[in-house]
Amino acid sequence: MIEILNPTLLARARETGALVADILQTLRSRSTVGTNLLDIDEWTRSLIAEAGAQSCYVDYAPSFGRGPFGHYVCTGVNDAVLHGRPHDYTLADGDLLTLDLAVSRNGVAADAAVSFIVGDSRPPQSVALIDATERALAAGIAAARPGARVGDISHAIGTVLGEAGYPVNTEFGGHGIGSTMHQDPHVANTGRPGRGYKLRPGLLLALEPWVMADTAELVTDADGWTLRSATGCRTAHSEHTIAITDDGPEILTLPRSSRG
Repeated sequence: MIEILNPTLLARARETGALVADILQTLRSRSTVGTNLLDIDEWTRSLIAEAGAQSCYVDYAPSFGRGPFGHYVCTGVNDAVLHGRPHDYTLADGDLLTLDLAVSRNGVAADAAVSFIVGDSRPPQSVALIDATERALAAGIAAARPGARVGDISHAIGTVLGEAGYPVNTEFGGHGIGSTMHQDPHVANTGRPGRGYKLRPGLLLALEPWVMADTAELVTDADGWTLRSATGCRTAHSEHTIAITDDGPEILTLPRSSRG
């Protein structure tokens, strides 16, 4: 299913996107050395409830997972890049943490992710990974103009990641979003320009470049959810929900504090 949102729903999407961004900003500020991943999950549950919103994750049970996800935020540490299930782990200085959050409010969902380094350490490999995904995300957003194709976005993202020297996995990528968290079209993190669905105003997309330092192969934890690099290398993941408008792409998942 591909949804095209009318102006009323787009206004709701802006509010949901701002909520997702604000929660992620709060979680990032609280995620310091000594923080437990289960505390991050509880903070997320509380912040979603306070906003009168609903988690897209807690009851999420797709075919590739093992039963409902059962938590409110994805927490990936170091080699865990996607669907990181919160567990009893205390963050250490230099850990690379990815927080991925999807929330629905007033019938519209938004999805975003951020990767950052905990504490004062700045391991060069981790810095480079995060930088590459953020630059790839910016390139993908810039390509998401009305009349362009999904392949143009994929090509823009893949060019940045490839030039940075990272293998690109195409099993998981970006996606349409709207009344539900995951919709068509699929937006791979590499691809050929001029191919795929033609972008129309009112379309919402969650773009999410993610990379692993030296492999494109994933392995799944015993929890049935957490996806890690097959080699144990570090990983990073950046994501925004955007709206296609007549004037170009609009980023919906920016914190209110950063908006003009």
